[in-house]
Amino acid sequence: MKENPWARLLAYVTGLINQELLLKNEYLAAENRILRAHLPARPRLSDSERATLAEIGKRLGRKALSQVACVAKPNTILAWYRKLIARKFDGSKHRRYPGRPPIEPKLEALIVQMARENSGWGYDRIVGALSNLGYTVSDQTVGNILKRHGIAPAPKRSQNTTWKEFIQSHLAVLAGIDFFTVEVLTWRGLVTYYVLFFIHLESRRVGLAGITRHPDQAWLQQMARNATGETWGFLDQRPYALHDRDTKFCWLFQETLKAGGIKPIQLPARSPNLNS
Repeated sequence: MKENPWARLLAYVTGLINQELLLKNEYLAAENRILRAHLPARPRLSDSERATLAEIGKRLGRKALSQVACVAKPNTILAWYRKLIARKFDGSKHRRYPGRPPIEPKLEALIVQMARENSGWGYDRIVGALSNLGYTVSDQTVGNILKRHGIAPAPKRSQNTTWKEFIQSHLAVLAGIDFFTVEVLTWRGLVTYYVLFFIHLESRRVGLAGITRHPDQAWLQQMARNATGETWGFLDQRPYALHDRDTKFCWLFQETLKAGGIKPIQLPARSPNLNS
């Protein structure tokens, strides 16, 4: 077979270009080391310069960074990349106040008065009475205030099964559903991916359902079908599934769970202490 002269020429030119790039990289690495040795002190980098080195260093990898990095150690550059991701979700600049507002002394005194004058009232009853007066507080806030004043819970509460004992006896049939996000560095920048997972509350065993950039109704419906499959679905023999009030858990997702014999239970509003 006659050899194509253009193929030989292309291979020769490609080899010359690769060799030239290797020599350029070797020269730049040596030049950086020499210039770094002549600097009187450690260079001060701006945030934008750290972000640039972090993005390139992440794609380059720790092993290659150890050969060329002169400004900082590879672990430091990769730490800059982790801070770059964390900065994307930093909403501290948009907060109107640092944390939750404190309870007014007048409202705290009213809660203590109700508890002392009505020995049979529990936390929920006090919350309901305060709601009738126009105050919005949680039962956990009421419990914290009564504990600070040395007031024990209602006598009837101690005579019945405690909440901890009730939960312990039902952990085997409960499962939790939630999302977490993963940041993926692409040519267009950081892209957020959503990961749906299930957790068995008794064993704390976690099962990953799927990952997607767009958790729409069709995708969630398919995830619900996979989770409710007989003998192999993660929610098999766990008839109750807890989830928060995220709008991604649409009605189609809940109806698919119900069709598979699973009862979805939506957590009450403003109740982060109930999240599994």
